[in-house]
Amino acid sequence: MPVPPHARGYASFGGSAGRTSAESTPDWTYPPTASAGAPNIVVVLVDDMGYSDIGPFGSEIETPTLDRLAAQGVRLSNYHTTPLCSPSRAALLTGINSHRAGFGFVANADPGYPGLRLELADDVLTLPEILRGNGYATYAVGKWHLVRDATMNPSAHRDSWPTQRGFDRYYGSLEGLNSFYYPNQLVSDSSVVDVEEYPEGYYLTDDLTDRALSYIKDLRAHDAEKPFFLYFAHVAMHGPLQAKPEDQAKYRGRYDRGWDELRRRRFAEQLAQGLFPPGTEQKPRNTEPGYEAAEWDSLSADERRRYAKYMEVYAGMVDSIDQSLGRIVDLLEDLGELDNTIIVFTSDNGGTAEGGPEGTRSYFAEFAHVDDPDWVGDVPHDEDLIGTAKLGVHYPRGWGQASNTPFRFYKGQTFAGGVRVPLVVSWPKGLPRNGTDSGIRHEYAYVTDLAPTLLDLAGLNRPSVRNGLPAKDFDGVSAAELLRDQAAPTRHTEQYSEMTGHRGFYRDGWKLLSLHDSDADIDAPDWQLFDVRADPTELHDLSEQYPDKAAELAAAWDESAWANTVFPLLTRADLFRRRPEEARFAAPVRLLPGTPTLERYRSQRLIAYRDFTITADLTGVRQPAAATAGDPGAARDTAAPDGAEPAGFQLGDEGVLVAHGDPLGGYLLYIEDGEVVLGVNSYGRYASVGVPLPVGTREITVRATVEPRLRWDFTIQVDGTPLAELTDQVQLVGMAPWTGISVGVDARGPVSWDLRERRGPFRYTGALRAITYTPGPIQVPQRTIDAVEREAEYAAE
Repeated sequence: MPVPPHARGYASFGGSAGRTSAESTPDWTYPPTASAGAPNIVVVLVDDMGYSDIGPFGSEIETPTLDRLAAQGVRLSNYHTTPLCSPSRAALLTGINSHRAGFGFVANADPGYPGLRLELADDVLTLPEILRGNGYATYAVGKWHLVRDATMNPSAHRDSWPTQRGFDRYYGSLEGLNSFYYPNQLVSDSSVVDVEEYPEGYYLTDDLTDRALSYIKDLRAHDAEKPFFLYFAHVAMHGPLQAKPEDQAKYRGRYDRGWDELRRRRFAEQLAQGLFPPGTEQKPRNTEPGYEAAEWDSLSADERRRYAKYMEVYAGMVDSIDQSLGRIVDLLEDLGELDNTIIVFTSDNGGTAEGGPEGTRSYFAEFAHVDDPDWVGDVPHDEDLIGTAKLGVHYPRGWGQASNTPFRFYKGQTFAGGVRVPLVVSWPKGLPRNGTDSGIRHEYAYVTDLAPTLLDLAGLNRPSVRNGLPAKDFDGVSAAELLRDQAAPTRHTEQYSEMTGHRGFYRDGWKLLSLHDSDADIDAPDWQLFDVRADPTELHDLSEQYPDKAAELAAAWDESAWANTVFPLLTRADLFRRRPEEARFAAPVRLLPGTPTLERYRSQRLIAYRDFTITADLTGVRQPAAATAGDPGAARDTAAPDGAEPAGFQLGDEGVLVAHGDPLGGYLLYIEDGEVVLGVNSYGRYASVGVPLPVGTREITVRATVEPRLRWDFTIQVDGTPLAELTDQVQLVGMAPWTGISVGVDARGPVSWDLRERRGPFRYTGALRAITYTPGPIQVPQRTIDAVEREAEYAAE
């Protein structure tokens, strides 16, 4: 019997439907399936690791897993990326130039222009979306940093979160960096992991690796054939530098000869490996103001000893990354799938100068010193704490230059030190090496080439539509032919770059570069011209010798800038502009007990550059425990009558009322041993004040008042009466406090080490109604805020 016309629900049904099953034919729809033998794909992206930091690119650091993959795979010696992390991640995952993808800067600003949207747009397809549409399982672990910080909280839309951009599962940090011992916030899929206390021995890289392995094992337990895409985006090597003790110990004493000698040894190894042609010159030490690295032998013995410790920590972190990759390779071997897995290993940009000339005790403090370089007494400091959970350090920039051997400058600049990074590709089944293949490719390649290359290798096409919109075309090109044939020419023949006024343009072996001086006109580049075929380290400026070529490339840069929405060029103050509706983050808020730890950016807006008040609303602190020893229930149910004199101050109620921050900076208010205590951690330096607390107290208030030189004065009031002060405390600005606000507990990283060691997270045992934050107006001149934020937010890169 035919289906009646009004039965519209059957219009797309491929079978037939009668009145009963006897008169009907079933039909099923199936999700996309990958072709038989489709390769797994693993992309390992490291953060802020320079060109020379792994064995296959000249390093002395122990990287046996990468050595093995490089020996059987391909190294691209002339691979380029963007100067900063969010732009590189957007370009890698979309195949689209970073500005055109909306990421002309890191996701810690919101100036309101197309090239600085700082979230992925609806017409931007991602590699995991394409792979999932072709039958792949898709997993991401680690750093995301493709979500504006204002949209990392649970009330915000999630359009640019990993699971909304093609990943089946995600575990990691949406932020641009994190603590390796006490992450401020971890996300599983699309929900925050509500962690109160991390287990003993916790280390973030190990946690991420465990989760990646569990995803693969879980898939194989349910489906033996389905290929997977794993995007492992390490938080390392981004500051703060923290390494496990055993990994630090492996490198004890190895860097005592300093960064000048390290650069010489690494460059010699690079030449021996054939990464550069004979006659290539290494860049002498950077001497440009603001970028300079001291001569190692000019340092004092104390400085050399302390500086070497930083590099021991850094090396231990690189070693840990290789161990992580080794665990993934071991699992693939156990599954019999290593030969048919494409593994890509690379970095998002070059090594960094963020630690300054001397290194920093506090990664956040270094980016907030404004006009007072000793405002928190940053260095020197206890060497034994370098690399531990108790400090958030970063190395002196001399080690950053060593990381970028043999190139000029650092992360953030468009010169090779900022953008030329290692790339290793291994796929034994699909990219076998013959006896005459060196495994090294010297042709130019760019980060946007990775997505089209991986799709080409897997034999997949890119859709032309996303969510009903025409999808932006790839800017990158496939480098599959280059990987297969060492004689193949590059298909990527020209490329613009731009970051905070630094510019670059590559075409057919010529490179035009400009280093932007922050005090200069942002639209007046001081161009330098290099023939990078003969001068790969960009040492010999040919702009005066070939003015026509310089003018040609300058015009090409301008044309590309318009085509890729690079304009307008923004000064730092304009770059960090925020949309007006974010003012709501600074409105008073009442937080109830049991509220999960607030997100970092939302929490920080309540106190940044402001006077603020914190009010703890209590039902009345209970009778002293000593006065009710014979009746334990009395301490729970009885408050001292109004006007009564308490018998003592050992309270039945105790614990943390509110905490904001962690070892890298913060403050907390707690009750212990009959006292209410305010503790302030100024980027790792702790001060506190405590006063006896009357029984029956119903309200405890902390008032913070802004003072000159970015200081706060704190006052504790009990039921309206001022009882104690803690003055001249360094303001926590920029991205600090790192961990958000917790009510009734000091969750995640401890603000006070002593308190955590004695009492753990120290949950409050009494009846706490709420914690109320009342922010006052901003009390710091705008010029100071601009100066602080442009440096502090830069730390997220």
